[in-house]
Amino acid sequence: MVEIYTASYCPFCLDAVKILFKKGTSFQVIDVTSDEEQRKALTERTGCNTIPQVFIHGTFIGGCSDLQALEEEGELDKLLESEESLGEAIPVDME
Repeated sequence: MVEIYTASYCPFCLDAVKILFKKGTSFQVIDVTSDEEQRKALTERTGCNTIPQVFIHGTFIGGCSDLQALEEEGELDKLLESEESLGEAIPVDME
């Protein structure tokens, strides 16, 4: 499962969504544009205060540049095909 936390004003979020869309993988977009508590929770859990934030199989992989690097290195397909966790999952409280 792929989750991407985005904001409506963020061009990098759109770029990351386009990468995932082109891959043909299913993913969930969680818009945190007006949810400051959700953004704060993401920052506390991942150590990053930027968006987008992308999780693959429950593991935080980073933002748009990280997703682009994985694609350029040929690693993104491998991660998306794997159904196993990539390591220690970083839980995100959706409440």
